[in-house]
Amino acid sequence: MTDTPPDRLSSNPRSPFFDQAHLERGIGIRFKGVERKDVEEYCRSEGWIRVALGKKVDRHGQPLTLKLSGEVEAWFEKPAEGDGEQADGAEET
Repeated sequence: MTDTPPDRLSSNPRSPFFDQAHLERGIGIRFKGVERKDVEEYCRSEGWIRVALGKKVDRHGQPLTLKLSGEVEAWFEKPAEGDGEQADGAEET
């Protein structure tokens, strides 16, 4: 894995953009300069995020979402598992 999160990522397992490995590392999202914790899906290149509309759900039980447009920044909150070990090993030799 790289230090750059994917361009598009979803927390919904039904989505083709769902990736459990990336989500386990934790993704930080800054939208229009404000850090958000309620993002369901994002796309950096197209400049949008999807957020849930409270507790409202559709007829299939999936949360209703609202698509907001603006500048999106994404980063990993935890380093990759292999990155920390390689850096420590390189310092010792």
